[in-house]
This record gives sequence, C-alpha cells and structure tokens, in this order.
Amino acid sequence: MNPRQLFLQHLAPTSPSPLMLEIERAEGMYLYDPAGKAYLDLIAGISVSNLGHRHPRVLTAIQTQLDRYLHTLVYGEYVLDPQVQLAKLLADNLPDPLESVYFVNSGTEATEGAMKLAKRYTGRAEIVACKRAYHGSTQGAASLMWPKEFTQAYHPLLPGIRHIEFNCTWCLQEITENTAAVIVETVQAEWGVRPPVNDYLKKLRERCTEVGALLILDEIQVGFGRTGSLFAFVQYGVVPDVLLLAKAMGGGMPIGAFVSSKAIMQVLSENPILGHITTFGGHPVCCAAALANLQTLLDTSYIAEVKAKEALFHQLLHHPKIREVRSAGLLMAMDLGSFDAVMKVIQYCLAQGLISDWFLFNTESVRIAPPLIITEAEIKQACGVILEALDKL
Repeated sequence: MNPRQLFLQHLAPTSPSPLMLEIERAEGMYLYDPAGKAYLDLIAGISVSNLGHRHPRVLTAIQTQLDRYLHTLVYGEYVLDPQVQLAKLLADNLPDPLESVYFVNSGTEATEGAMKLAKRYTGRAEIVACKRAYHGSTQGAASLMWPKEFTQAYHPLLPGIRHIEFNCTWCLQEITENTAAVIVETVQAEWGVRPPVNDYLKKLRERCTEVGALLILDEIQVGFGRTGSLFAFVQYGVVPDVLLLAKAMGGGMPIGAFVSSKAIMQVLSENPILGHITTFGGHPVCCAAALANLQTLLDTSYIAEVKAKEALFHQLLHHPKIREVRSAGLLMAMDLGSFDAVMKVIQYCLAQGLISDWFLFNTESVRIAPPLIITEAEIKQACGVILEALDKL
C-alpha cells in the first residue's frame, strides 16, 4: 500500500474527512508534496513554526545534542545543560516573579500541571475558565472547554469548573474566595482571534489578587513573538501568577512549560514529594531546539517586524466578501460569515499551493497565522490567492 492508504488504514482518525495532504519535505515558508509542488504555509502548523520549517540554528542545536545524550532519567533529578540554559533564558526574558520553569511535552500538559499547581497552592478546588477558549484535549484541560459539544461524549469530566465570558468585566464577580485559579488565553485564539479590550486583563488581575486566586495566562498559541512581543501579556500591563507555553516554543520540536514563582512552584515538591512528574518533559533534544529557537527570536528582527506585516495583511485583504479581519500580530481571522465560504476559500487556496485553516470555535473565519519569517512579497502573493478565491464565491 502507498502512504495514503497506510494513513487511512493505520492512523487513528480525528475527523471523517482528513485533509490528506502528503508532505515529502519542508523548508522555510514552504511544505512540499511528493510531486515537488510547493505550498506556502499560512498557518505554521497552528502557530508552531514561528521561525519557519527546519530553521538552520534549530537544526544545528538538535544535531549537536544528538551527539551528546538523549533521554537520561525522569525529569527533575539530573542537571542537564539544555534544560537549565533554557530555563534561565526564559526567566531572563520574563518579569518577576516568573522564575521557575516546569518543562512538559505539550500545551495540554502545561494546562494540566498548572491546574494541579493552583489547587495545591491555594487549597481550593474551583477553577474558572472562559467560554470558547481552548486549553487542550486531555480530561482536565477538556473540562475547561465550553461549549460542551466537543466534550459531552466524554462526561463526566472534572467537577468544580465555572465558565465566564471573555472581556466581560461584570462576570469577574463570579471569581470568589472559593476559586483556586482563573485560566484565560491572553488573546482568545480559537474563537477567531479576540484580543482583550477595555483593560479586561488588568481588571481580571485585580480581581484574582483581591480574592487570592491565581491568574493563569495561556500563551500556548500566542507566545514567542506571534503578537509582536515575545510574550503577549506584556502588551496589556499585567503579570500572571502562572504562564503556559508550548507550540512555537520548540522551533518544531514537542515541548511545553508552565512557569511561576519559585515560592508557588515549590509546593509540587513536598507533601507529597513528586507531586507532579513527567518522564519525557524537558527532553534534552527538545530543550536544545527550544533554546536555539528562543535565542534566534531574541537575536533577529522577526518579532519587531510583526506589526508591519500585520498591517500589510490588513491593507491587502479588502473584498466585499470579507466582513472583518481581526488580528493580534500575525494571528489573524478573516471573517466570511459562513462555514461554506470558509471551506471554499481554504480548498481553492490549497489547490493553488496556499495552506490556510479555520478555527475550532469559529467556523465563519479563515485562520491566517504564518511563520514570522514571511516576507512582504510572500504576503502579497498569499493575499493575491485569497482574493482570487473570494472572487469565485
């Protein structure tokens, strides 16, 4: 059987109709199929490949670490240079008191770890999350999800979860002395890119401080430069108690983290010891890749160029079929008003060698989230194809 047949035969499905785009190789802004056709990547593996595919510095770091050692022992016992150097560089680029890093394998694991941390630190059981936010698919993270159409088949999930509306200030009264933590995305991504407005995050920070709840900011999708700063929360004048990271962290390798103060994080190590453990979290190769990825973002102008590239997309994406373009840096949602229109645009673009996507909680918008390395010429090329697709609706 050929690879497509093997895919259908042996890979567990996630939808009845997978995209079935077969990838032979990738480089920079492009994916290539077995026939050599190039696809300009406008979604970066869902905000993962911020430096594009196979960035040379990331590859070199991976290759160098491969010659040293791979897995050694369950995370947290040995002193491994890639881990400690990455943790230090993260801490150096985060505000106080975000200084203690717990490495995991993915965003959903970062969420799970942060939920345990909040319950252990506060001694409370209730967690408040926002409607139409996505924090992962494991049972704890999925418990935070609303609407429940994506989780109903797996109930009962965790008890003690309450949901509020994002950007709703009067809803903050739902956060009480019973609340262990409030977990929100700094920018709601899967709702079709909804940034905070009217000092919402500042008011949320004040309410959490007032009642003694931890504020957990999920930057799994918007971190590492996507919104025009290394971390999105710095644009809104707040500092969380816990920060969640993953996706673009590893330059294409699987890694995530939750970050907090040393005082808060310390509780996972006592009463009981080993309060949270992971076998492969902080894998040396993944940490080496993530370190090179972060160093490259800090050494180059890619993050500084995000706002100008965002503006160019806005300048070019004008069409009667576009209702609105919402954005937070190079995370953008082009609202077309219907799922049918979205799918027609996605399919036309794919046929023309342009990869786009839609959103989990917003099926009326096309996702645009390219690698930060995209050039002005590539933006113009991509927008030209999108406008052609819209002409055919």
